[in-house]
Amino acid sequence: MLARRGLMTAALLAPAVARAQAPAWPTRPVRIVVPFTPGGSNDAMARPLAERLQAHFGQPFVIENRPGAGSAVGVQQVAQAAPDGQTLLVTTSSVAAIAPVQRIAFDAGRELDGISLLATSPLVVLVPPNSRFRSVQDLAAEARRRPGEVTYASSGPGSTVHLMTELFCLRAGVQMQHIPYRGTAGALTDLVAGRVDVMFTTMASSAGQLRGGLLKIIAYTGEGRPEGTPEAPTVRQAGIDYVGGIWWGLFGPRGLPAAVRTALNSATNAALREAGFARYLAGEGAVPAGLTPDAFQAMIREEQQAMREVVTAARITAD
Repeated sequence: MLARRGLMTAALLAPAVARAQAPAWPTRPVRIVVPFTPGGSNDAMARPLAERLQAHFGQPFVIENRPGAGSAVGVQQVAQAAPDGQTLLVTTSSVAAIAPVQRIAFDAGRELDGISLLATSPLVVLVPPNSRFRSVQDLAAEARRRPGEVTYASSGPGSTVHLMTELFCLRAGVQMQHIPYRGTAGALTDLVAGRVDVMFTTMASSAGQLRGGLLKIIAYTGEGRPEGTPEAPTVRQAGIDYVGGIWWGLFGPRGLPAAVRTALNSATNAALREAGFARYLAGEGAVPAGLTPDAFQAMIREEQQAMREVVTAARITAD
């Protein structure tokens, strides 16, 4: 009887103890760093997520763009922040390539805590409407005829679009000249103007130009064409053995309190399950994901190894 009373007392006290141990977080606005210029796919992911996290936690979640060095500037800023949940990061799969590409003194995969995988998407191969490249076969054929003369834009050295384009070159057996920009917006502006020939990027970052008829899709890099998107074959359907894509994730500095990391993961994954958010992502050519923190961390390690292989094979350097 005394044992049962002790168990009952412990059970009654447990919720109170849990409440006492729960972190008082967030008590002030939370900063979400986006390590690219405004207007790209990272903004398209981060801003609607910030709105939902703000509604869930009752504190502002403020977007701060910190571009530079293929995202390394903003990523390093978050990695060096206090692990108190007040500084977070939304970035792409390019985070897995920072260590092999950039000559910096930290490894983002080891100095960040993955919170959740947000979404995945194939890339689109874009050219201006008047481009001489009517198909990805045309692009590959000319790049073979004129090695290093066909130009492609990226949002910066070491970015996902840079590495995915170099992977295409490896698979197609071609050489193209890389023209890096400080962000997606500038790259798309020059692509529209015809100052560069082609760009591999996301539907999310190029939606405005596509709607306005300023650019056209000649291929998708995934296993198939995303539902509701313009007609075009995949690169593989065009005869080149290549599949690539991009993902976005939510991160914090390494050492986040377990309760904060769990709370953020739960709120983020709940947002991704919302029908409205899923429709929004579909409109951006992306598919909502959502993983546990441990599963996301394991995925990052696998991605890092894959990106190291691309960097080595394509002889990509920080220069």
